[in-house]
Amino acid sequence: MLEIPNNMDEKTIIEINGIKLEVDLRNAKKIENYKVGDHVKVLVKVYDDFKSYLGTIIGFDQFEKTPTIVIAYLKTTYGSATIEFVYYNNKKKDVELCPLNDWDVPVSKQQVLERFDAEAEKKKNELIEIEQKKNIFLKLFGKYFENEFTV
Repeated sequence: MLEIPNNMDEKTIIEINGIKLEVDLRNAKKIENYKVGDHVKVLVKVYDDFKSYLGTIIGFDQFEKTPTIVIAYLKTTYGSATIEFVYYNNKKKDVELCPLNDWDVPVSKQQVLERFDAEAEKKKNELIEIEQKKNIFLKLFGKYFENEFTV
């Protein structure tokens, strides 16, 4: 927490992620206020690059030494959509956070729902295939395991 001294002409040095800054307390102001439900952009390191995603703050974990903002973000590709989670705190070096602007939304709600539906259909087909393989196993290989003991 930053304390403002009685003498408002003073400057102070603060450290943010290893970068020391001199701040004139007469002009200092809080830049961002976040609350649960706020929409944000999340910049996440992916290999040697960073990618930006749409996110929503879903909680604040009030750990004594490392307070953490919990963010759910939407990860979309051409054929799929997933919800990922990031736990943002002062120890997280590969993630950045900023407010979301209206023009920052690259996909529509309908597009995202279509991707979730396509992913669900794909998983349903995978389940059908696994059930078919199980039936084939029982029919063709089941006799090899008839004398197996169970404990």
